[in-house]
Amino acid sequence: MAAPHDALPLNHRPSGLPTTRPLRDAFHLPARDTSVAVARARVLERLREWYVDDESSADAQLLMSELFTNAVRHTDSEKVSCELWVIGVRLRLEVTDEGGADSAARVERAVVPRPGDGEGESGRGLLLVSVLADDWGIRKAQTGGSDLVTGHAVWAELECNRTQS
Repeated sequence: MAAPHDALPLNHRPSGLPTTRPLRDAFHLPARDTSVAVARARVLERLREWYVDDESSADAQLLMSELFTNAVRHTDSEKVSCELWVIGVRLRLEVTDEGGADSAARVERAVVPRPGDGEGESGRGLLLVSVLADDWGIRKAQTGGSDLVTGHAVWAELECNRTQS
């Protein structure tokens, strides 16, 4: 199970990766339950365009669902920002909320997900993220342009294969 930690800078390139051009997509959606399906579809569409293999694509869609759902359910966000990168053989998803509600408590609970914590209808999201992702983490994030708001960015990375580059 991958342990969460602070996010690496975007220009971080793990050793041994091919020197291919990074691929990136960013989008913002309303913080509503109905936006989860839109975010999943966007991930699927983009990963198909980038020739990412089906297994990695399916895992990425599930990761996006869990991260986006957490941002909707556990914050007072009006919008959720999503980013997707493929750098070499690494696929990274990042979901940023606008904070509020029990966002800080969510981050506290997320640090060490435990199997017994997810017995109810909810609470299994970050445990699932820790199982699917090779690495994941949480960091504070500034959102809102001139009206800065402190939210959280939750990211997950996994290895992916591409059929073309």
